[in-house]
Amino acid sequence: MPKAKKAAELIISKARTKNASKKCNVSSEFYGALDKKVREMIKGAETRAIGNKRKTLKAVDL
Repeated sequence: MPKAKKAAELIISKARTKNASKKCNVSSEFYGALDKKVREMIKGAETRAIGNKRKTLKAVDL
């Protein structure tokens, strides 16, 4: 019997995301969308850092 594929792990914390939202509830679909945006931001920051001949991500890369 083949092993079921494991869903992609989130790089964001569901608990911390929920705690950060003070006035609204957080839907289950929000976590995946937030995770996708964060991954896109990291990829863009990596591109910028490499373009500037660095191997370290800095706040300015965002």
